[in-house]
Amino acid sequence: MGTMENPLKCPICQDLFVDPVTLPCRHNFCLTCIRAVWNADVSEDGPFFCPECQIIFPSRVPLDVNTDLQTKVKDLACNGAATACHPSVTPGSLATPSPLPIRCDHCIEAAGSVAVRTCLTCDASLCQAHALLHQQRAALREHTVVDVTGDPMSLKCREHREELKLFCMEDHVPVCCLCVLVGLHKNHRAVQLQEACSDFKNLLETTMGQLLKKKSEAEHTINDLETLYAQTMESAADFRERISDKYSRIRAVLDGDERLMIQIIDAEETYTTEWLETQRVTMETLIKDADSLRAQSRQLLQETNNLTFLQRITAQGLGKPLDLPPIQEVDRYLCEPERMRTAERLVDDLSVALSQHFPRMWSHLCSPSLDLETAHPRLEVSQDRKQVFWCRQPPHETKSTLTPYDCQYSVSAQEGFTAGRHYWEVIVQEKPYWLIGATTGPVYKSNGPRQEESFRADVKGNTVSWCIYHGDGKYLACHDTHEKQLSVQGKRLRKLGMLADLQKGELSFYNADTLTLLEGYPVECTEALYPVLNPCIDVNGVNRQPLSLFCLRDSGDWNVYADENEG
Repeated sequence: MGTMENPLKCPICQDLFVDPVTLPCRHNFCLTCIRAVWNADVSEDGPFFCPECQIIFPSRVPLDVNTDLQTKVKDLACNGAATACHPSVTPGSLATPSPLPIRCDHCIEAAGSVAVRTCLTCDASLCQAHALLHQQRAALREHTVVDVTGDPMSLKCREHREELKLFCMEDHVPVCCLCVLVGLHKNHRAVQLQEACSDFKNLLETTMGQLLKKKSEAEHTINDLETLYAQTMESAADFRERISDKYSRIRAVLDGDERLMIQIIDAEETYTTEWLETQRVTMETLIKDADSLRAQSRQLLQETNNLTFLQRITAQGLGKPLDLPPIQEVDRYLCEPERMRTAERLVDDLSVALSQHFPRMWSHLCSPSLDLETAHPRLEVSQDRKQVFWCRQPPHETKSTLTPYDCQYSVSAQEGFTAGRHYWEVIVQEKPYWLIGATTGPVYKSNGPRQEESFRADVKGNTVSWCIYHGDGKYLACHDTHEKQLSVQGKRLRKLGMLADLQKGELSFYNADTLTLLEGYPVECTEALYPVLNPCIDVNGVNRQPLSLFCLRDSGDWNVYADENEG
């Protein structure tokens, strides 16, 4: 064997001595290690030799434990543990010696030749000559010889010191025969390493095919998103120009109204393009992740060592089929320029009967900020307080205990309305579940006196709340204990509008794209009316989109103009 850097390590097992014994030649070994060498390499009658210097002893020598050396090993172990626990000692403060070449264990020379193979049966490293001799001896031909390694135990069972010849399909770890018969993997399904490698390689090839297909679908979706992006910008430009031309005929009296309509188009373009860009980023992230997994899989498929392959595939978490979510096609209706058509239609109507259309409903457009203190702990509110979405599912709750709709998963606006006319819109886009409404009931804060009972106002099932709930493609108008299914003309809603006319005592729900009335209620506001948003829980990743309060980037002069008309 090669010269040891650490005199407290056994030359055979390369670990700290356990019950060290000293031979007449003054070389030290673990008691179990020297017994294993002698039982494997010599007969009962000898000759007995030193694996380090190859000196042959005339007869079996007594193997007495060297107590002095054993004490030094124990002291070293104690000091190592204390150093690991000491806060002033860091891993970077210890010098790391450069790795030394592994030497042949059977060479007589002190230095020994460089080893090229390792026998797992003998726990010995072999040079080229001794490796050839190992193969030629009949008694050694059944031994398992692998590429040279400085840690043969990494290829053997730590518990039974047997070769890892099997793979446990239940725990996904290499095991020895004794592990399956009497060890921790008893009664587990185990297969040969080669069979396990073949199965996992087939799985990786299938996974790569699935990833390639998903990448193709994602690229196709990005193409659709780019097309819709261009169409949205073209439509916005076209509508903007046409509306400007029509307003030029009546600009003397309608400058404020024109600015309102242009800003509606600008906001529509902004929100639609932002949504399209979000979808594009999601698809690009999916493509990047798919490429990364394919690259990892390709590297694993090039691994020729079965054990190393299995260790790497299990360590990287690629030993199970991927649960890839489906890529949904882009819903082109979500980018339809309904808002822009509505703006143009309103301009045409105004030119016929100008006085009948003032003030605009959009003149009362407001965008209240959400109150963080009323938000349910499972909801997340954006920094600008204009968006709310389901944050996460608590680990102690399972999907069976949660339903998409729960009136308590909500957040209210920061300010309530007590007089005047107020109109606000909420963008829902393709969300399959949501609930939007208003309440005059009490709104509890997260730090309020009723913290354990409720975090916010209940917006369903009482006489002081009104809401629209969407689920499974159906729209329900809810007030008190009554529910009414609504008929939405055309396709599904992208935005829901609410008009609170507290002067007339009316609360109305609209299709915000077409300004079509969906449902109206009489209200008596003895208390402030608060908008309430409930994004509902995220089920399997399909309801993670936020509810967004629609707002214009610049309020401009139309607010003042609307106030003058209202006065």
